[in-house]
Formats: sequence, C-alpha cells, structure tokens
Amino acid sequence: MPARCLVSWEAWFTLGVVVLTIVAVAREVSAPSAIIFGATVVLLVAGVLEPAQAFAGFSNPAPITVAALYVIAAAVERTGLLGPLLDRVLGRPLGERAALARMALPAAASSAFLNNTPIVATLMPAVSRWADRSQRSVSGFLMPLSYAAILGGMVTVIGTSTNVVVSGLLEAEDMKPLGFFEIGKAGLPIALVGLAALLVLAPIVLPRRRPARRDLETDIREYVVDMTVVAGGALDGATVRDGGLRHLSGLFLVQIDRGGQVIAPVSPSVELHGGDRLRFVGKADDVADLHNTKSLAADGGDIEGFDTARLAFFEAVVGSASPLVGRSLRDVGFRARYQAAVVAIHRAGQRVEGKLGEVRLRVGDTLLLLAGSSFLPRWRDRSDFLVVSRLSGVEPTRSGKALFAGLITAGVVVAAASGLVSILEASLVGALAVFLTGTLTAGEVRNAIDLNVLVVIGSSFGIGVAVHTTGLADKIATLIVDGLAPLGQHGVLFGLVLATILLTEMITNNAAAILMFPIGVAAAAGLGVDPRGFIIAVALAASASFLTPIGYQTNTMVWGPGGYRFSDYARLGLPLTVITVGGLVTFVPVFWPF
Repeated sequence: MPARCLVSWEAWFTLGVVVLTIVAVAREVSAPSAIIFGATVVLLVAGVLEPAQAFAGFSNPAPITVAALYVIAAAVERTGLLGPLLDRVLGRPLGERAALARMALPAAASSAFLNNTPIVATLMPAVSRWADRSQRSVSGFLMPLSYAAILGGMVTVIGTSTNVVVSGLLEAEDMKPLGFFEIGKAGLPIALVGLAALLVLAPIVLPRRRPARRDLETDIREYVVDMTVVAGGALDGATVRDGGLRHLSGLFLVQIDRGGQVIAPVSPSVELHGGDRLRFVGKADDVADLHNTKSLAADGGDIEGFDTARLAFFEAVVGSASPLVGRSLRDVGFRARYQAAVVAIHRAGQRVEGKLGEVRLRVGDTLLLLAGSSFLPRWRDRSDFLVVSRLSGVEPTRSGKALFAGLITAGVVVAAASGLVSILEASLVGALAVFLTGTLTAGEVRNAIDLNVLVVIGSSFGIGVAVHTTGLADKIATLIVDGLAPLGQHGVLFGLVLATILLTEMITNNAAAILMFPIGVAAAAGLGVDPRGFIIAVALAASASFLTPIGYQTNTMVWGPGGYRFSDYARLGLPLTVITVGGLVTFVPVFWPF
C-alpha cells in the first residue's frame, strides 16, 4: 500500500468536497450535474487538480459513447419499435405472474442492448394501456418494469451507461476495456435469479396503488368546469384579457365552443360573445368566483368533449435535473412557459391538495396537465421532465422508420460484440446512420443526448482523479481491507459492493462507479490481487439501485405514474439487492480469480 495516506491537506480537502457533494446531491440542493461539476471546479481552483486532470473525463471515450447510444435508443423510442411488440406479447395472460413474465423478459432483453431510460419511457404507456384494458392495477407492473430494465443492463457493456463509463476508466488506466459480454459472466446469472425473484415476489409485496392517471379519469369533473357567457353581461363583447379571464387563480381557460366551432388554444385577444361555452381546467375549489359572477352561468352540458386534435391530457414526471425542482408553478410561469394547464399534482402516491400554483415541486412529482398536441414532441427530450406520456389517444410515432431503427441497433450490437470495431466506433456509426436515414432529425438527435448525464460523467472523472492522486482512495481502501480482513478476500469484496450500492442510492450511478473505481483498485492492490474482478463488481453494484425511487432514473420515472410511495421500493428492492450482493460475492471470484 502506498505510504501516502490521509495526512495531506489535499486529501482532507478532497474528502470534504466528496462528502459535501454526496450530501448536496442526496438533498437535491440543485441538479446533480451542477453540483458535481461545481465540485470539480472547486478542486481545480484549490490546486488539488491540474486543468488536464479536472477535465480529462470529457475527452474520454465513455461520454462520447454514451451520447451516441442515447441517439440510437431515441430512434427506437421515436419509431415505436418496442411498444407494439409489447402490446402483442402481453395479450390476455392467464394470471398476474404470466403477465409480469411477458412484460419483464422482453424489457430485460431489450435493456441489455439499449439504454434502459428510453426503454422504460417507451414501454410505460403500453403497460399502462394494457393494465387499464385488463382491469389490473398498473402499480403491480411499472416498478417491475424498471427493475427488469436495470437487471437487463447487467448483461452487456452497453446495457447501461455505467458499464461504458467503467470501461472508459479501465482504458484511462491503461488496462484492457470491458469486452462486450464480459460483464455478463456475473451479470447474467444475477439478472436471471433477480427476474425469477421479481416474478415470485412482486404480486405478493407490491401494494395496489391508485395511479395519477386514474385519478384524472375518475374525478375529471373536479378538474373541468364549463360556463356560458351571459348575453348582455359584462363579458359579452369583451376580450379574454379585458374580462379578467387570462390570469385566474388555479384555473386556465382552455377552449371556447361557439356554436359548434371550437377555439383552442384561446388567445388573450379573443372577443367573447353571449352564448359562448367556456371550458376551464383547474380545481373545482377555485371556481367559486366564476359561479358568483353574473356574467357567467353554469353549464350542465357534457364535459368530456375536448378537441383532441388540438388538446390532450398528459402525464409529466419531474426529474432531478429539472428547473422546476424547488419552485412553484407560479414562480416559473408554468402556463406561459409550457403552454399547458396543470390540473393536478401527485406526490408519493397521493394527490397534493391546496393551491397548485403555490406548491413547491419535488423530484418524482407527477403533473397531470392539459396542453396542445404539440406538447409531447416539444418537451419529451428536455430535462424539464423525466418522461412525458399522453393520456388520451395514442402517442404519435414514426413507425415507417421502425425497420431502420431495428437494423441500425442490430448492426451496432453485432459489430461491437464481434470485435469488428470498437464500441465507440460502432455507436458513432449507428448514431450517424440514424440521422442519414431520416429516422431522427438533426434537432431530435441533439435533444436525444442527455447533457446532464454527460456533464456528470465528465466531471466525476475529475473527482475520481483527486480521490486517487491525493491518497484518499488508498486510505479508504486500507480501512476496508483492515476492517474486513478477518473475512478474507470475499469479505473485502462484500464491503466494496455494499459501499457502492449505498453510494449509488444517494448520488447518480455513474458518479458512484467513478468514485468507487480508485478505491476498488487500491483495495485489490492492498490484497495483492488482480483488480479487474473488483472493478467489474463496482460496475454492476453501481447500477443495482432497487431500494429507493431516487437512486436510479427509471425508478423515478415510474414513481408517480405507478402511484408508489417511497417505502414501496424497498419491499421489492431489498430482496433484489440481497441477490445482487450475494451474486457478485459468489460469481466474481469464479470468473475473475483473485
């Protein structure tokens, strides 16, 4: 073990920065990308890192490969390649476990070769529609969908961005990068056992929660109010703006029915006429002022008739990188910014009560909103929302390009798996092919790349370098090795895996892998063994986030739509975590002997 330990000010300073970073990310002080990039800048300014060290991650092949894989996965999502396949696979199964198997196995298989975030985003609407048709609770399926995607990502190096990042770290240390199926030696048996446990346990331990979309369907009268302009009243002949209907508290004027002609969206300059039917969306508690005015009369007509060619209900989940986190709808000017009306906010399986405009939004909040049909393509790839799905009608897809998306994906997998070209080269050629075939436009290619993830990866490399060069990794590894020495090499591996899993539940999986990488290398050096097995264990453990809804992006995506509470995740996640830890301690020494 190197003589330099946790004695220099650089090591103490780095430890302080790492601890504060973990706390800030866990407490959602800001977006993880901003926090981790800021931590790297602090280490640079303090002189702990040189500029080349601080930003070496941005020149590593890992973030470039991840960006290209995002483009390919977006092509599969945009063309709707997987949704119709899942619809046909689900069909009408005999029992709940059969339904889970038909959903989980294709999801896991797809996730082995595609980024699991767009896979879950693509399959969520199909699973929700199927659950509604078969009179089943969607809460019994969305969490297993996320966990199946995570398990599938353990099979190949491109199954998750974390595996790609660890492969890039190996290259940076002049070690052989991960082979395409190398990680699957341990990952595949863990995935198979995990899927079996999921099928057995999910129907037993998962509660039947009421999802956000069901709340909208059953209580739509609480959100939609029809009023008629009284002929000769104060509003007859006035514009929407002059009539004071532009900035109502908790209400949004979404359309006007004028003798069968629908005006939507409604401009502030539209002149109102006597007999116009005005449709407001919001909370019924906020419409007392409308009922009390003599200019508007209650309308007892059908409230279901939205012009769905122009307006539709959507479900949008707030992610950790969203500018909405910590702010209210009023603070961000939601209506003007997004051209949408929020009719309800769901949090941890329950609808938020009170004035919606004053509610401070949190990660995982699900917004039920009414907007124009262009809302989905405009916001689906932005960091504002983790996932957006349409609740009314079928989401539009570019199905004519599905064949191209399938062939390009297969080509990337075959080329990389066979060793014909590197994973970086295969993914870049695949991303270029997506654009040249017109499967995605230039704007869609740009939006498909999650810059927040790339910033986290690139910045985390700098923090990882600081942990290594200051001797902090050596000291932490010494504590792990000495503390678990009585349990032998398997005990040290167990400690490393457990620490990685706990860390990934607090910060992003990529950052957890990068921070634990030098510690794993140092621990192996302290034991005098080959570090490759320890490194692969870190890679797999970093993506094994089953305990909370905030540890992994797909878990957050299904939080609100599934109607889950925070504690629901551990019910199914704890057994899967035990399987992962036990599997890594068992299989890693077999395939990568100490």
